[in-house]
Amino acid sequence: MHTDTELARKSLLYRREILRVIRRAGAGHTGGDLSCIDILNVLYNRVLRVAPADFSDPDRDRYVQSKGHSVEALYVVLADRGFFPAAALDTLSHYRSHFAGHPTRDVPGIEQNTGALGHGLPIATGMAIAGKLDSAAWRVFTLLGDGELAEGSNWEAAMAAAHYKLDNLTAIVDCNTLQITGRTRDVMGNEPLDAKWAAFGWAVRRVPGHDLGALTAALSSPPEPGRPRVFVADTRKGSGISFMEDAARWHHGVPTDDEYKRALAELDARLAQLEGAAA
Repeated sequence: MHTDTELARKSLLYRREILRVIRRAGAGHTGGDLSCIDILNVLYNRVLRVAPADFSDPDRDRYVQSKGHSVEALYVVLADRGFFPAAALDTLSHYRSHFAGHPTRDVPGIEQNTGALGHGLPIATGMAIAGKLDSAAWRVFTLLGDGELAEGSNWEAAMAAAHYKLDNLTAIVDCNTLQITGRTRDVMGNEPLDAKWAAFGWAVRRVPGHDLGALTAALSSPPEPGRPRVFVADTRKGSGISFMEDAARWHHGVPTDDEYKRALAELDARLAQLEGAAA
């Protein structure tokens, strides 16, 4: 199968699995999972130098999921990459399970506990400083939500990252323009994001957040020497499921039986079309 088709197929299967585990658990941040899954797909299948066998290797790349509430997407990708058995996903949100509603280091493949918004970028900045002090070749990537940028700790970290010339640091903003209470612009407007990050000294680029080819090219590109970089990824909350897209109510939501069947039918139709075209 052509590599581009393989990546597209993974995105559809990941969406299918996200819906399954959330429905089984009875809890999950469906909308944000679906808005960031293409980014995670590209990171873990095309960009990050990290694998289960070398997760303890000091030379591995680091990934920090600052928007920790969208952990189901990360769990699904880590399972697919072999960090733990896929059957472990069935314990999501169960008593005594390490697979909680936010990332914890008890789960193989998770670098840092996150979920309290505004913490991931400061942690990633500290990691990148450590890498520079060690003259290391590994890189640090972190994913933030656009609503999360209302937390001031992000901008303190952004200022520090530019000051210390952390060109080993990449931030990605999942810019789906929605948060739990509505449009980000209405809750706490933050545009123009490009200009704000640039003013803090970062190399900034906007990228379509569901275009796997564009994401791969952007995230695989070399950094600008001496500058941290940020990709503002324009995404849609609930992406891939017609009745979930761009709807704030799916920030946290569990599909009903009927909604689950409708969502799977949409995904299966696209899978069949994709596989037919690749045959």
